Amino acid sequence: MKATQKLHELGQSVWLDNITRDLLTSGTLERYIAELSLTGLTSNPTIFDHAIKNSLHYDSAIRSKLKEGASGETLFFQLAIEDLAQAADLFRPIWDRTNGVDGWVSLEVSPLLAHNTDSTIAAAKELHAQAKRPNLFIKIPGTREGLPAIEESIFAGVPVNVTLLFSQEHYLAAAQAYLRGIERRIAAGLNPNVGSVASVFVSRWDAAVASRVPAPLHNQLGIAIAKRTYKAACELLGSARSRRIYNEGGRPQRLLWASTGTKDPAASDVLYVKALAAPLTVNTMPESTVKALADHGEIAETLPADGGDCEAVLSQFAKAGVDVDALAATLQDEGAKSFVKSWNELLAVISAKTEVLKKAS
Repeated sequence: MKATQKLHELGQSVWLDNITRDLLTSGTLERYIAELSLTGLTSNPTIFDHAIKNSLHYDSAIRSKLKEGASGETLFFQLAIEDLAQAADLFRPIWDRTNGVDGWVSLEVSPLLAHNTDSTIAAAKELHAQAKRPNLFIKIPGTREGLPAIEESIFAGVPVNVTLLFSQEHYLAAAQAYLRGIERRIAAGLNPNVGSVASVFVSRWDAAVASRVPAPLHNQLGIAIAKRTYKAACELLGSARSRRIYNEGGRPQRLLWASTGTKDPAASDVLYVKALAAPLTVNTMPESTVKALADHGEIAETLPADGGDCEAVLSQFAKAGVDVDALAATLQDEGAKSFVKSWNELLAVISAKTEVLKKAS
């Protein structure tokens, strides 16, 4: 049995952290669903930047949209929604079979809105309406300004993938925003079954401290943070507050492990996947990691609900001078800036392609 299938049978969803038009038109994504137990997909500005910049597959669509008068950000979202709608249709049988638990794809609001609550809420509603797919999450960053946007979007019935979470505290703030949105729906007599995942980034922790801690601590911080967050999630999902919501027809917001591709070439290419197996969670992986897992990955143990050795490991990092609270804030801020950078590069690529295609027509 492939490790991807074993993860699925353990109760963890295997999602792909990638999308390109070629992945869709070549039948590759359909094959991954059939052969690698994929049950969902995530995207972000960096992924689309690379997809459009390094491919000719979008040129025809860009030409036709130019004739319709689209440009810039509007043109990009039209391209992205076309891709994600097609992917959503491939995953729709899974979404139907699991009654909306699995089978999701994700589209991110403009990263330029990360610190603008009202604009994020408006964009989330508009993009979800444009896509016309019930199994499409709108990604909203779990920044201070993003939290009220998450609550309002959930209350409005927009499924949300909360992104850019780096710690137990970030996760709990996002989860509580989700719960408030659901509780408001219940109070208003609305259906509380609105899907959501909370995406905690893992490998960036280890990349951030690699040069600051002794070798025995390399590649341990991200997993320890994930274990601490998993403990908090297990406690919250089993709380009286959550159970009241389940009793009204709501469902758990699932924890999602993001940034699970190994960045250290000296470490196992399935390091984070092997360490973070857990039921009622999602692991979204780069394409190379999914393939590596299917080829030679092994899944032995699942995450302990009590966090296991996470506090002991984190105390070693504290002794080495790592302030995890401060670093979590830094990583979230840097992550938001990184997405803005990719966004600006993406729009520059679209602008450059637009000019070339206009001249060629």
